[in-house]
Amino acid sequence: MNRKQTGIVEGALEEISALEYILLGDLLDLLDEADSDAAAWKWISKVLDTLLTAMPREFELQDEGGYLEEVLEEQPNWQGQVRNLYQERCDLLRKLNDLRTRMRDSQPLQKMQQMASELRDELRDWITSYIAHQRHERRIIQDAFNSDFGAGD
Repeated sequence: MNRKQTGIVEGALEEISALEYILLGDLLDLLDEADSDAAAWKWISKVLDTLLTAMPREFELQDEGGYLEEVLEEQPNWQGQVRNLYQERCDLLRKLNDLRTRMRDSQPLQKMQQMASELRDELRDWITSYIAHQRHERRIIQDAFNSDFGAGD
């Protein structure tokens, strides 16, 4: 990929990441208000829809040239860790889609009230898992490039 394309991809990734950060914060706020409030669940639904649109695009951009390819160039023996992170990322997207489907299926509001607490807890757990996944990705990138430092002659 040439330098101009790389810059465009990086810019798009930054925009999507910023959007996700805002959406995750909004989602946490909405979950605090949710209980049996139909309006809050309507907004939660819209936030999930937006995340489920943005995340696949983010993953597609990350995969251009290979997922964490720069890590594997530096540390080829980390292939298993990269594969596990890739699978975890796929699982997180699938779990979010499943939660969104369950939420849609629990309409009308009477059914939603029965599931509200469970869905709220599962969405919070998902957010925690997604943030941990992102941290793990950043850490493996940093470790791959920092491992050369500190070794003596």
